[in-house]
Amino acid sequence: MPLSLEPWIPRALALLRIVAALLFFEHGTMKILSFPVGPNNQTGVPAGTLFWYAGMLELFGGPLLLVGLFTRPVAFILSGQMAFAYFLTHARHGLFPAATEGDAAILFCFIFLFLVVAGPGAWSLDGRFARSRPGP
Repeated sequence: MPLSLEPWIPRALALLRIVAALLFFEHGTMKILSFPVGPNNQTGVPAGTLFWYAGMLELFGGPLLLVGLFTRPVAFILSGQMAFAYFLTHARHGLFPAATEGDAAILFCFIFLFLVVAGPGAWSLDGRFARSRPGP
């Protein structure tokens, strides 16, 4: 009988959510808090600019995804943000995402879109709150 990895799916999904959230949060801290210092001096962006709004979404959306709170709606908003970022910032510089540094935006977009459909996986506040609600 072959070994089934199916029981590990919720944990693997949670790990994907957590790692993506940590990386995404780092983009927000770089833009808003100027830490860590990133390439292209994309730190300390001026308030009210599109980069500032993107940084705020990353700064607040990243931790929400990290703990798995409001996962589906937050992931939906962040997926849209990444699609917008790709087409506004990266796609106009060329056809190939790796050459335009847009590959991260595409990956974040589709990871977050996947989380909208799949949910947070194991180890989430969404799951904890769902278990604590009384049934119908």
